[in-house]
Amino acid sequence: MSLQLSPYRLGKARDVYNYFNVFNALSWNLLVGSIITLFAMRLGANSTYIGLINALVYVSYFFLPLGKVLARRFSIIGVYGFAWTWRAICMLLVVAAPFAEYAGRRDVALLFTMLGAFAFHFFRGVGMIANNPVLSALAAGPDRGSYLTQVQIVNSAVTMFGSFLVAMALGREPPIYLYSILLGSGVVCGVVSGTLIKKVPEPPGEEGGEKIRLIAVFREALSQSGLRLFMLIFFLVAMVSGVTRAFVVVYAREVFAHNDGMVSLYAVFGGLGYLMIGLCIKFLVDRIGAKPIFIVCVIIGLASMIPTVFLPRAAIDNMTTAILFLSFLFFMLNFAFLGSEGIAQTYFLGLIPREKMLDLGILYFLIFGVAGAGGSFFAGILLDLFSGAGISPFMSFKILFAIQIVFTAIALLLQKKLTPLGSLPLKGALEVIFSFRDLKAISLLDRLNKTQDSREEELLLGALHDTPSQLAITGLLERARSPRLVTRLESIRALETLKTLSEDAEKTLINDIINNPFTTAYISARILGNHQCFAAVPLLRELAFSTDYMLAGEAVIALAKLRDEAFRPRIEQITFETDNPRLKIMGVEALGIYRSPNSLSLLMDILRVADPPPYLRDEVVLAMSAILDTQNQFYSILIRYLADPDLLVTLAMDEAESAFEFYHSNMRERRRGRKNPEQAHIARHAKNIQAAASAFIRDKNGVPLSRWILELPDNLCQGQSIEQTVFSEAALDDELSTLNRLRLLIVHWAAYQLRAWTKKLK
Repeated sequence: MSLQLSPYRLGKARDVYNYFNVFNALSWNLLVGSIITLFAMRLGANSTYIGLINALVYVSYFFLPLGKVLARRFSIIGVYGFAWTWRAICMLLVVAAPFAEYAGRRDVALLFTMLGAFAFHFFRGVGMIANNPVLSALAAGPDRGSYLTQVQIVNSAVTMFGSFLVAMALGREPPIYLYSILLGSGVVCGVVSGTLIKKVPEPPGEEGGEKIRLIAVFREALSQSGLRLFMLIFFLVAMVSGVTRAFVVVYAREVFAHNDGMVSLYAVFGGLGYLMIGLCIKFLVDRIGAKPIFIVCVIIGLASMIPTVFLPRAAIDNMTTAILFLSFLFFMLNFAFLGSEGIAQTYFLGLIPREKMLDLGILYFLIFGVAGAGGSFFAGILLDLFSGAGISPFMSFKILFAIQIVFTAIALLLQKKLTPLGSLPLKGALEVIFSFRDLKAISLLDRLNKTQDSREEELLLGALHDTPSQLAITGLLERARSPRLVTRLESIRALETLKTLSEDAEKTLINDIINNPFTTAYISARILGNHQCFAAVPLLRELAFSTDYMLAGEAVIALAKLRDEAFRPRIEQITFETDNPRLKIMGVEALGIYRSPNSLSLLMDILRVADPPPYLRDEVVLAMSAILDTQNQFYSILIRYLADPDLLVTLAMDEAESAFEFYHSNMRERRRGRKNPEQAHIARHAKNIQAAASAFIRDKNGVPLSRWILELPDNLCQGQSIEQTVFSEAALDDELSTLNRLRLLIVHWAAYQLRAWTKKLK
């Protein structure tokens, strides 16, 4: 397979690999899971022997170079299938061990167990050379992290199921021959898995065919600071993982004195932890990245070991407490450290170039092997030394777990320096994990990626619009380029609800307003304005003259939101000259957003046009109130007037009267003292406002109110002279006096000025 598989062939290959994964996981669980540790302990093995037999799990990685040599001479899949078949067959030695025990030769039984386990891991190490290339080929595509985690989920689910079967079979005090039956079943499953893997397509080989010495590859890899740091962290995590998960079985057996069946049942909780972390990683990894998940797993692992150090002796004697504690411990250790190992592999595959996958994969597994084997072996020796020194198993394991806590803490401190590889920072990742909105958005995106139904796609995009999340940007951008209008429309609408836009999102929206006029371009223009995309200003200026009036209208509003003051006169021109009602309204809205008093004259001219429609009058007076900075107060007054036009006089006089009362209550103390000229000036204005407003509203006589406006202080507020001129002239304009909305606004503004003047003198 020199080229990437087509989607159809990739799907078929993944199906075959999933079947392989089921039998492989079941075989592992029945051959070298916790069952081999329990079996060795039934044969009277000490901690050093237990540590050694668990170290073989990692020693297998030392035979990867032999697998690399064979992979150069034969096919990768061929080596994989051969090694996987023979590793299972070699375990027939362990199947025969119980018969040696029955014959009174326990030493031979222990020898058969060690030889069988060694041969199993020898062939496993040879075959493991194919693991990374096969997984890398099958994980091609945007769902890379998700698929790799799916493999882990299948593995963990089968492991949990297998552990449950083992627990049920072993019971309290199982006869030794029962181990032969379980191990024999594991051999059968192993042979089946070796046959199935041969049906997976050959992954691509290394390009060029040039033979490179491994030592040169390792030297080059370790010269890269990012890869070197990862390998150090991975070494510490793998070492702690190997020790804790191997010896937690011994911990339950020796410290708590629980039987094989109970320990196997705890392994079910361990499998559940493995399954749960797999589901969590699959759900999150493609959205937040591998690094933060790696850190979180290590934090959880660190936290889960702390109770072992502080566990009181009395808790061991309480059966209920002991069962709950061990169930928790098995669950959390597998959740944290198997999760760490799984996400570490995902991180590693993203860190290294594809062409060096085979060689650097060997380095990865060698470090894994050295860490796990060394940790397990020396932990066993350490426990035996403690035992020889007369230290109880209870205290021995406290010390062992305390040492692992130190190593985990060191790894955690180093993880902060890892290359992000596009991941979210830890704080951002935790916000996502604890955010219902973001988790719901991820769920919707996953469903969106799987759906083939256009109607369901539309509904999911609508749900994403109602559940705004930055994590949805990538998925939404893909569908914002869809040839289907409804899909594109819903995707862009969903982008509109996001707080910020990425650079890619801005480029996508700019392309949309260029390529999709009369459809979705106007929404994209609105989003660019709302999100302050200044790079779009030149294009928006051009589109203000577009024949697509919706796009032109959104363009002028966007320019107003972007504070393009230089283009405001052109917007005034467009607004005045256009005959399109919608474009005229949007132009008026844009002028309100600018809030420039210089636009008041133009807005008055728009009202002077013969018989302006009511909806245009409303927009113009609201834009004026926005320029006057009184829109929030005037809007409620306008709503009441529109609901009942007979309230015109009442609403206008309420404004004048309330302004006078405001002056009266705030300047009462000042009036008792000596008045200065400005106080006398405001007193006259306050006294005259109600009469001027009454003449203007009731009799359409604007002379008193015009004079009242012109006599306001010039320095009362910014733009005061322009506002005074425009409104004093409007009060005298017979053509405008028929517009009740405008008259109500002028009275409201006059009352507002009296309040502002009062506050200034207060």
